[in-house]
Amino acid sequence: MSRAASPFSPSKVAIVLFVGAAAFLLLLYALAEGWTGDRNESNSAHAGSNALNGFRGLVTLLERRGYDVSLSRNRDMGEIDGLLVLTPGIETDPDELRNVLGQRRYVGPTLLILPKWAGLPLPDNAPEGTPDDWVQLGFAIGSMWFERVEDLEPMTLSVGETQGWRGLGLGGDLPVNGVAQAITEVPNKELFPLVRDSEGDLLAGYWNRNGYHPELAEAAGVQFSYEEEDNQDGEMWPLIIVAEPDLMNNFGLADRDRALLALNLVELTLEDYDLPIVLDMPGFAGGENLLTLAFRPPFLAATLCLLLAALVIAWRSFCRFGPPLAEAPAFVHGKTQLARNGAALVERTRRWHLLGAPYASLVARRIATALHIREGEEQAREAAIDASLKLHGHNGPSFTESAEALRQARRPAELMRAASAARSIERMLTR
Repeated sequence: MSRAASPFSPSKVAIVLFVGAAAFLLLLYALAEGWTGDRNESNSAHAGSNALNGFRGLVTLLERRGYDVSLSRNRDMGEIDGLLVLTPGIETDPDELRNVLGQRRYVGPTLLILPKWAGLPLPDNAPEGTPDDWVQLGFAIGSMWFERVEDLEPMTLSVGETQGWRGLGLGGDLPVNGVAQAITEVPNKELFPLVRDSEGDLLAGYWNRNGYHPELAEAAGVQFSYEEEDNQDGEMWPLIIVAEPDLMNNFGLADRDRALLALNLVELTLEDYDLPIVLDMPGFAGGENLLTLAFRPPFLAATLCLLLAALVIAWRSFCRFGPPLAEAPAFVHGKTQLARNGAALVERTRRWHLLGAPYASLVARRIATALHIREGEEQAREAAIDASLKLHGHNGPSFTESAEALRQARRPAELMRAASAARSIERMLTR
């Protein structure tokens, strides 16, 4: 038996499934791209941000200079070819950053811009039409994060006032001279200075990892002997650390000299190589998202199995033979089912003693109807049936005895024996 066709056509169901799948994929893409809808995002210091502490201006400046610039959300930053510009945030895992810097030694040049400002939500009285990624700058947070990075721990990062900066043949003021972030102590000469503030503290420098970087050494005013240069590793790529992000962020690029300085720092890091430039996004502090996680081992196998199962289910749903079978009704109508339901109720309640008397009366009425006995009283009817038994030469138990045995039965076996005896008498008299 089959039921009527579904009111939903296969094409409409396919459209609903397609829209649902597309919405799910859009959700995963939104998570991957950081479309959270939160205009007060605390981590605004990244390459895609137009906030004061963002680096969208640096991206535009490099693009206009003819460089191949791209943004990357790849968590495996250590394997990226070209110049990698890292803009870590306060949430960045120090161990992860250290691993990336170690991997970059022989992969490509690296420019690390330390965090400084805490981005705070715009006030309620902000003008209408303010871009979503704008923030107001709060307190300086760089020193709290700096101490957690093992390779940077021997040095001291401080925030204080300055009268300006100078380096690479340029000079000028910071956007906020009263909040200048600089490395004030370099005990083991880990960094060679490229840019200093008016107090002589280091604002930007290149890492001393015994690599051969003659142009950086010249820019820093460092002279090596021929023997020292012979011992330097010519295969190692440079690492430049910028302690004062206001030299390169949107806030800093508002000044021409600071924009030229940012461009010079990038070109020094490239060492005259024609390499693509990749800026991390968002600020090297974004957590794992579902889109990239689903397609990376060990979750890739589960994702492929899930997609295959979905395809199989869809194929079975749209390519089955004929309409679906109708389900059996929960309650079947009719006398037979009514009798079965009653029997099931008696069996469940174990009220066996209630069956004998009604069955005896039922058999007696059927025999009386067949023999045209018109006695209305039960005892008189049973006596008339016994009289008919004598006329037929019956020598066994009388019907009255069988009926009484039915009325006195309390167990299923007793009921069956008494009912069988009464039924035998009925068959003998009515055949």
